[in-house]
Amino acid sequence: MTIEEVIKSTVKMDNAKKVILNIMYTQNVIQDHFSELMKPYDLSGEQYNVLRILRGQKGKPANMCVIQERMLAKTSNTTRLVDKLLLKDYVTRKVCEGNRRKIEVLITQKGLDILKELDPKVDAHERLFAGNISTEELELLNKLLEKYRTQEN
Repeated sequence: MTIEEVIKSTVKMDNAKKVILNIMYTQNVIQDHFSELMKPYDLSGEQYNVLRILRGQKGKPANMCVIQERMLAKTSNTTRLVDKLLLKDYVTRKVCEGNRRKIEVLITQKGLDILKELDPKVDAHERLFAGNISTEELELLNKLLEKYRTQEN
């Protein structure tokens, strides 16, 4: 289905506008599906992202700045996300001994366990959306999207 059909537009659009609308609409479709996947685990996509970042630390704590700079959604409130994960016992938080202004966050075994349970489901989610596209098309799409978001002023 074309983007014009999806939004029921009868107005002719140039390709630049169609690309933006396609990306935004596709992101919403993917996000809605991912949110449904996370719902039984009482996790948001952003909370899941924090857990993945912390798992990537391989047992070393991360401070809030490190988490924030690795987040997909740069506008996320990292403190609030960590607070919610603390309540679920998925992370621990402590004041850094060397710098009392620095907060260190570490994933717990319970957090690692939930990610281990989610990994195959997230992999299936990713394969679902890639199912209609060849490996070569996926590589091209990645290159084009990376090129597209690199703006020259």
